[in-house]
Amino acid sequence: MKNIFEKRNNSSQNTETLSLLIEGMTCSSCSSHIEKDMNAKDGVLSSTVNHETGKGEFTFNKDKFDKSKLVEAVNSIGNYKVINGVEKETIVVPNSEDTAVKNSSNDKNDYDLIIIGGGSAAFSAAIKAEGLGLTTLMVNAGLDFGGTCVNVGCVPSKNLIRAAETVYHASHSNFKGITPKGADIDFTQIIKDKKELVATLQQQKYMDVVSDFKNLTMLKGWAEFVDTNSILVDETDTYTATNILIATGATTNIPNIEGLNEVGYLTNVSLFDLEEKLESLTIMGAGYIGLEIAMAYNRLGVKVRIIEFTDRLLRNQTKDITDVLETQMKEEGIEILPNFRAFKFEKEGNDIIIHCKCPDGSTTKIIEKGEILVATGTKPNTSKLGLKNIDINLTERGHVIVNEKMETNISNIFAAGDVANTPAFVYTAATEGNTAVNNAFSLSKTSVDYTSLPWVVFTDPQIAGAGMDEQEAEKSGIPFEVSKLDLIYVPRALAAQDTRGFIKLIRNTETDKLIGARVIAPEGGELIQQLSMAIKFGITVKDLAESFYPYLTLGEGIKLAAITFGKDVSKLSCCAS
Repeated sequence: MKNIFEKRNNSSQNTETLSLLIEGMTCSSCSSHIEKDMNAKDGVLSSTVNHETGKGEFTFNKDKFDKSKLVEAVNSIGNYKVINGVEKETIVVPNSEDTAVKNSSNDKNDYDLIIIGGGSAAFSAAIKAEGLGLTTLMVNAGLDFGGTCVNVGCVPSKNLIRAAETVYHASHSNFKGITPKGADIDFTQIIKDKKELVATLQQQKYMDVVSDFKNLTMLKGWAEFVDTNSILVDETDTYTATNILIATGATTNIPNIEGLNEVGYLTNVSLFDLEEKLESLTIMGAGYIGLEIAMAYNRLGVKVRIIEFTDRLLRNQTKDITDVLETQMKEEGIEILPNFRAFKFEKEGNDIIIHCKCPDGSTTKIIEKGEILVATGTKPNTSKLGLKNIDINLTERGHVIVNEKMETNISNIFAAGDVANTPAFVYTAATEGNTAVNNAFSLSKTSVDYTSLPWVVFTDPQIAGAGMDEQEAEKSGIPFEVSKLDLIYVPRALAAQDTRGFIKLIRNTETDKLIGARVIAPEGGELIQQLSMAIKFGITVKDLAESFYPYLTLGEGIKLAAITFGKDVSKLSCCAS
């Protein structure tokens, strides 16, 4: 999109009307927000903004306002940005408290580091580069600066999950003596609040963090490799650097199914911005993204169905874990169809007809009156980078292959985050971005170790893990033993009358060291960091069993699970040791 100024004559010599194109608006509340803030400015006479066209018309007193002040005023509101009459927008952060916007053709096009991407890995790399005094160019396209996590991933999803939990607890009680009265849901307000949170964190945790950087230039545009030291942005300008970091992230992998594009579909990117509550939603895929969305939207009053082509939910976890979660989801009214494979979509009036192959080999038609959500995994954003020009090594799925130092097969090109063949989490991306820059410009090389990596799926109950599970330990040939403690034996769970789930520990039988853990429990994610640290620092199961734990905490379950390797905890007192 080109940046455009449109100037209009006005009947008064002291007034002028200016038409601007504005990025970042997603709904009518966005346009109203801009109008309200601009009309409050001294010198602005009127404002009319349309979020659908992205166009805003502002009439102002020329004695008090001019074009540049008008642009600055709009840019200072929320997460919106004026597209200003040059081929692309460059945000430069040198020697000024304000973000400057200028034509990149006036800038020096040679840098120490070029970062392609604008998410967690990119910002972590930029912060590291600034600390080293490196001149850095960050080129970003697609999602706004901040990337998936803050804009369309972690932040909005967890916000909606918490909102949905509030609704659920307002209508469900674990105690016979308490009868909840339910909740009134203003779905539109929930989404508006989510948008405000996203805009705030995108500004505070990303843009404000780099606002005083002296050596960073941020450019919006599509980057394509020319050679191993050069990129072409928007097929217009060439930039060069000593080292280049690929941090372009990943996006939803859309399956090639007949009729899917014609009937239309949502992804997490588009779903989270819908302010009108859907009647129903069919989710394609039962990975963690699909499951988190399913529970949240079902609890917010949307009828949810899940179609999964494998035999169960969250196929990469053991069946004992997924059985607990499936039971809970079905009790809440979520329809789950495992071993169903959609092969055709078509419209019939206002309905969407999903043709599926059933587990027994027959076919059936499923009617969806609402929308289709595609949550069938992700794919790395590598297809438009011109990687054929530099002969970089990729996996079969298109991820950039890196080693533990974030190095590719090309000595001056690194990769980090979801675009690389590494675990896809926002916190691993941040570590990888920092590591890549350190290794690109320092003689002291560092590596990323994922052995004790903790992770959480924010369903209810939550699923969390660190290290190996029993299947991975067996595959690795490690002698191991498993302890599994149902929450019915944990005093905290009994007191809360919520015993859904268990704690599972995996130990090396030769060393007694903890090598893995899996937890499925209400707020189970809060336990996993302790277990991750135990794995990282070689803590033995004996150490875990003999440590102090506050009574009536869920964490005490770790102690009991450790004791379970050698004793039957059902025969121990509450103060077992």
